[in-house]
Amino acid sequence: MDAYQVLLLAPTRRDREATFELLKRAGISAISCEGAQSVAAKTEHAVGAILMTDAAFSDRHMGDLLDALSHQPPWSDIPVILLCEAGSPKPHTRRVLDSLRNVTLLERPTTSRTLLSSVQAALRARARQYQLRDQFEALHATEAALREADHRKDLFLATLAHELRNPLAPIRTAAQILAAPKLAAHQLHWAQNVIQRQVGHMALLLDDLLDIARITQGKLDLKKTQVTLTEVVDAAVEAARPLIDSKNHELTVTLPSENLVFEADPLRLAQVLSNLLTNAAKYTDAAGHIELSGSVQQGTLCIIVKDDGIGISPEALSRIFEMFSQIDGASSRSDGGLGIGLSLVRGLLKLHGGAIEARSAGLGHGSEFIVRLPLSAVASPDAQMSDAPRDGTPGRRVMVADDNKDAADALAMLLELAQYEVRVAYGGRAAVTLAQTFRPEVAFIDIGMPDCSGYEVAQALRRETWGTAIRLVALTGWGQDEDRQHSKDAGFDRHMTKPVDPEALDKLLSNPSDR
Repeated sequence: MDAYQVLLLAPTRRDREATFELLKRAGISAISCEGAQSVAAKTEHAVGAILMTDAAFSDRHMGDLLDALSHQPPWSDIPVILLCEAGSPKPHTRRVLDSLRNVTLLERPTTSRTLLSSVQAALRARARQYQLRDQFEALHATEAALREADHRKDLFLATLAHELRNPLAPIRTAAQILAAPKLAAHQLHWAQNVIQRQVGHMALLLDDLLDIARITQGKLDLKKTQVTLTEVVDAAVEAARPLIDSKNHELTVTLPSENLVFEADPLRLAQVLSNLLTNAAKYTDAAGHIELSGSVQQGTLCIIVKDDGIGISPEALSRIFEMFSQIDGASSRSDGGLGIGLSLVRGLLKLHGGAIEARSAGLGHGSEFIVRLPLSAVASPDAQMSDAPRDGTPGRRVMVADDNKDAADALAMLLELAQYEVRVAYGGRAAVTLAQTFRPEVAFIDIGMPDCSGYEVAQALRRETWGTAIRLVALTGWGQDEDRQHSKDAGFDRHMTKPVDPEALDKLLSNPSDR
């Protein structure tokens, strides 16, 4: 191999050929060079060692070779094996020897065994240099990757702060307006809508972050069922429609005439498509065009989202699905996002056994995202789908336990507006005491109460004969699978992450038997 080649520089062609044959018989690869200039040119390539005689010192290009050897990379020090006459070196020979950094001196005549042993030792030393070079290059690549990751982390944190401040600003303003002594009905309605909408934005942001964490740790489980392609697409379009309409985009949806039924998690797959539609709307200037189409191609369900927006550079295409990756030109847009959406999309599709591909002719030429799901997941159009509503009567007595007074009162007020009888406890011990007399049918219990944790409250209530019938719901900001398992082990029936979605709350209370 090239890394072990020996460059031969001898005074005569006969000497070079004889030495070449000696090395060849020993299994050593060598190149015969006509002069010092030829050796100098080859030092820029992979070299094992240089074997030459002192007769080469009279070569008028010897300076070129010495210059090449003095300008090697930091990791490199090409071994030089020099055959010279016995006795004290001549002055010009001494000057050359002083210029060489890694030289083995052999007096002539020498035996073939001594020569081969010296060459093999030089090649082993050179091989270690190449190993060090590979290690240095790997370290430099790792260092560059860490610098890039650190830069992206800093950019992510800055963007996260920006994304959180965006909804917080109107929420604070709306809260101040609600505190005004004289408030018109339309102003009250506006403030309520602003708070509800912006809290929804923050909840979606946090949900995406948690989903990414679960996928990365392999802890996100799909809840697959039989769904139709139309159902999934309709849900995705509904979620992305406000942004599409606000930018006056034209959306075209083209699906197969035969409504495909397939096995998938409808919520997660709709999340994939709504994310792609939202990205298309974000990165397309006002009054743009967005197309969503679906078809079956070569045994694969293929869904394409295409736009005529800002496009993607060739460099960005290779990293567009990485965590915190931003589309070129997106940082100047107020709705650029965190750069986690496409990474989440890829993770969700991978869990479905599918894949995604991004295409673009470059900046300014729009983009196209192709989602592919295996046909094995596709069922016949006649597949039966269970969509029957669950029977149940709503529980009337509800207890809320949370040491955060504002959070507890807000949830209690929401439940009271829905005509539930509500009692509030602002601590764990108070919750246990309240439950003794109130006997709630449903109890929403915060996990992180300092005097008595939600887990301890649940365990205390379950020990009571009347407590086994209470429907216990854990309220927490932690939503990992181990957190849900911990609350289940403590006796909770459901685990809900803050902020609570009003629709999910209504569904839970309307189906008390759903545990």
